[in-house]
Amino acid sequence: MQNKLNVVKNQFIRAFVLCGIVFNAQTANAVGHPKGNYMPDGYSVETIDLPKDVPFHITGLDTSKNNEVFVATRLGEVWRLKQGNWTKFADGLHEPTGLMIEDDGSIIVAQKPELTRLVDINNDGQADDYIQITDDWNFHDNYHEFTFGPVKDKAGNYYGTLNLSHGAPKSFSLGTMGSAGGYRGWAFKVNTKGQFEPFAYGLRSPAGIGISPQDELFFTDNQGDWVETSKLHILQENKFYGHPIPLIDHPDYNEDKIRSMTPADFDKLREKPVVWIPHIEVANSPGNPEWDTTEGQFGPFKGQIFIGDQTQSNVFRVMLDKVNGQYQGAVMNFVGGMQSGNIRTRFDSQGHLWVGQTARGWGAKGGKPFGLEKIVWDGTNPFEVLDIKLTKSGFKINFTEAVEPKTVSANKIAVSEWNYKYSGEYGSAKQNLKNLDIQKVRLTNDNTTLWVDMPLTADKVVMFDFKALTSASQRKPSVNKLYYTLNQLRN
Repeated sequence: MQNKLNVVKNQFIRAFVLCGIVFNAQTANAVGHPKGNYMPDGYSVETIDLPKDVPFHITGLDTSKNNEVFVATRLGEVWRLKQGNWTKFADGLHEPTGLMIEDDGSIIVAQKPELTRLVDINNDGQADDYIQITDDWNFHDNYHEFTFGPVKDKAGNYYGTLNLSHGAPKSFSLGTMGSAGGYRGWAFKVNTKGQFEPFAYGLRSPAGIGISPQDELFFTDNQGDWVETSKLHILQENKFYGHPIPLIDHPDYNEDKIRSMTPADFDKLREKPVVWIPHIEVANSPGNPEWDTTEGQFGPFKGQIFIGDQTQSNVFRVMLDKVNGQYQGAVMNFVGGMQSGNIRTRFDSQGHLWVGQTARGWGAKGGKPFGLEKIVWDGTNPFEVLDIKLTKSGFKINFTEAVEPKTVSANKIAVSEWNYKYSGEYGSAKQNLKNLDIQKVRLTNDNTTLWVDMPLTADKVVMFDFKALTSASQRKPSVNKLYYTLNQLRN
């Protein structure tokens, strides 16, 4: 494995030019852009000092048990932050976009052509050995052929995801994205024997992969062709996730068969997302899902998922709801107005949420080109939506503090629903958008739980707007819109 830094830099230039134009056009035409500065009471953002004169575009991030922080940058370097001091651990990598610290102290990096283990043999703080774990996918030197991950399950298997290409020579394409073969648009597994295994397919730009405390795999995918709006999926073996191009590497398909199929055909085969992530309102380019396992060190949101978005420079949270044995749930903005594009999130052992940032290529709402920040909690209980659960007649919505009953009525809570159109077009506008009438609303005796009865229709996104709501202490939530993905009704 020999990687040349000048090749990486050339890739960045191409990515910046090609994707930056797309971003600017979309941003110029965007409407309804949310105000970016929001944060729950008790939370703050700390900016971390970086090495001087280093383009610190962070695309991989992990924290160790003794609170060291390792990051990978898009320019092919790995750095370590220990007791406030940065040292370079490795360089010469080919645009890594994921990093994981192993129990033995080695570092696993996902770079474009391979998964690599970095080992500091002589304990001098620098990697001496770069060991290839696998390169059993095809890399065609295309700027869009990213490799994301890895994560590791409790049995010791690694998992990652492979981006589709954009404009690669001799690619199979039905629109924007393509594949020249070799498992582009697939998730992969590397088993405990070191063997590469194709795992799942139909991914487009799966920039974030994560694993839950229950050892369940999840991934985010970015809006684009065959992806109506960004989304979060549970990742399962041999499942199809909607983008037809990766089928070219499936043994049951060929180009003629794929071209003969309609969107309705693909729709019947694909998995539903756990949540749809409304475009611009919440995210454009989400990164990895990160679970709050801090046992209350980060506030009242224990067990929920936190995800950063590169374009919106925000962090949002996901509230899972298991309905008839299947995950669905809600998304809600959490912290906005951060300094750059948030692509990597990771909790440390002190309950702080570290956020690795880059605006390179796709641009970001935050004005800085790159950076590292962390979100901390000072113990103040915020007034926010805590979680939401589907009932047979509506929803049960919990709050972190008692709600003022005078601000609760059917005409003070706005509810709407819509769905998206699945096609090869680049994203989808909201379809069948309409307001819903609440039939009944009531509070529990302690005023922390709101029961809402309303008409329910499967395969819709349901949005609640609580802008009139206040707490018993006369506080308003930092954000008032919640988006629930109603894949199915409760039996």
